[in-house]
Amino acid sequence: MGLGAYVAVSAALFGLGIVCILVRRNVLYVLMGIEMILNAANINFVAFNRFGANELDGRMFAIFTIILAAAEAAVALAIVLNVFHLFNSVKPSEADLLRE
Repeated sequence: MGLGAYVAVSAALFGLGIVCILVRRNVLYVLMGIEMILNAANINFVAFNRFGANELDGRMFAIFTIILAAAEAAVALAIVLNVFHLFNSVKPSEADLLRE
């Protein structure tokens, strides 16, 4: 497999992530779309590292992105649980009122 196959898979995953963010009206699906976009970036980092200079730059960026995605998932899940507790819904359009 060449670099084009990796880039094609990454582009497809990125496109699915964007569609998931734009179409779904549930916060959990939006978070899953963000995770798909981050994984598409990871595929690009590792693929360009493999077919490039073979240094550790791409792999280090991918590991950093994985750590960032794990922290984002933990914080986002806490926010989603808090929003569900306050508004009894996980739809982003229903959580637009400020509490007094």
